[in-house]
Amino acid sequence: MTFVGRDRELSILNKHLDRVRRGRRLDKGVAVIIRGRRRVGKSRLAGEFVRRAGLPHLHFQASRNAPQIEELSHLRDVAAASDLPNASAVPEAAPTTLTAALQLLALAIPDDSPSIVVIDELPWLLEGFAGGSGELQRVWDHTLSRKPVLLLLLGSDLAMMENLTRHDQPFHGRAVELVLGALNPREIAEFTGTSGVDAFDAHLVTGGQPLVAETWEAGMNLADFLRDQYEDSTTAMVVNGLRILDSEFSETSLARRVLTAIGGRGERTFTAIQQAVSGADPISSTSLTRTLGMLRDKRVVAADEPLSMKSSTKDRRYRIDDPALRFWLAYVEPHLGAIDAGRGDIGQAAAVRDFSRWRGRAIEPVVREAVWRLMPGSAWSQVTEVGGWWPRTNRPEIDLVGADARPAKNIGFVGTIKWRPDKPLTARDAAQLQADALSIPGVEPGVTAVGVCPAGAEGGVLDHVWTAADLLEAWA
Repeated sequence: MTFVGRDRELSILNKHLDRVRRGRRLDKGVAVIIRGRRRVGKSRLAGEFVRRAGLPHLHFQASRNAPQIEELSHLRDVAAASDLPNASAVPEAAPTTLTAALQLLALAIPDDSPSIVVIDELPWLLEGFAGGSGELQRVWDHTLSRKPVLLLLLGSDLAMMENLTRHDQPFHGRAVELVLGALNPREIAEFTGTSGVDAFDAHLVTGGQPLVAETWEAGMNLADFLRDQYEDSTTAMVVNGLRILDSEFSETSLARRVLTAIGGRGERTFTAIQQAVSGADPISSTSLTRTLGMLRDKRVVAADEPLSMKSSTKDRRYRIDDPALRFWLAYVEPHLGAIDAGRGDIGQAAAVRDFSRWRGRAIEPVVREAVWRLMPGSAWSQVTEVGGWWPRTNRPEIDLVGADARPAKNIGFVGTIKWRPDKPLTARDAAQLQADALSIPGVEPGVTAVGVCPAGAEGGVLDHVWTAADLLEAWA
């Protein structure tokens, strides 16, 4: 299938490859850490970049929990079988340490022409060796960095990949970082051949995952796609969420229970999560706080706070931040048993029946990101934070607040999100927004009022309105 999207990431990698080609630095080599959750397309990005570059290369895929000697021998074999100019110089003797294996790899890399080396799932390689990151640093400093090589280090364990470059770690300051997220709504629109509301629906359901999106065949609508995906337990949408979770969280872990408690249907308060997780076995606030912190570090969970001129940490709400898991936790995980038994139609029917209601909440963080991306060069170029606002009672709830800081010093606008494909925003919607907005600390009468609605708005009822088509331009 044709490679779609990732233009920004490919441009960044090309910039670093140009540095290698020019060879004007004291260290000829450049190391780039590419981190992102499993199934997000890191290997595919690296493969497409290598293909377009047309340079000699090596791509080593590490295996989790593989015996150390076997893994080192495999690294040697991959180096010897690669198309790197000096591959024939790699000796047949199997290395017994990570340092020795990396030095054998270095033998295959030429000294006088550029090449690319990809080490895929680096955390899996390093976790088998005490001090593995120190060995990588030593070989990089003494050998690899002196060669004209672009070293791409890929990894799905976000926390471990971030840890590699911490100031107190051996590899600190030796690599640039590239975070690979899910495909954005515009890329999904291109992938699936959709536009407007349909493109955002496709993004919400596929989670921006390339392996899921590529199964959306030309001419499919949402119902067609869901019917196809729920058919059996091996479809991309069904297995992706499970593989993402299984790779990082055991099925019986507290983290897995917390994720299920939050679910993909909206936001939950700390107390609601604690009650849902505890059951007959109460969970302490300390344990839950620690687990939520870990899930936030891994970018699986987000903690949203009301945006106004007042800090409101006590009104924090938690939601699933990983777009690949929002729909999966809401409408796939609860029906895995039925899908395995050949009754995926049960899950598919539930998803179709509830989709409009679920979408109304699920679309909000996507809309906020789009509006935030549209701020430079707009009438609200001073807005650097876009969020929402709610009190302890959740009434009223303001969908959009644009401000210059968090907490805000100045509030640029307030807004409403009505994700209605066929009914535009009305004067009644606008009046309700203006009345409710006065509850926000720091908002005064006459504040700029904006709206988001795929169907637009009746003339002049709001200061500005973005449609679904407008929001797609945020990722242009």
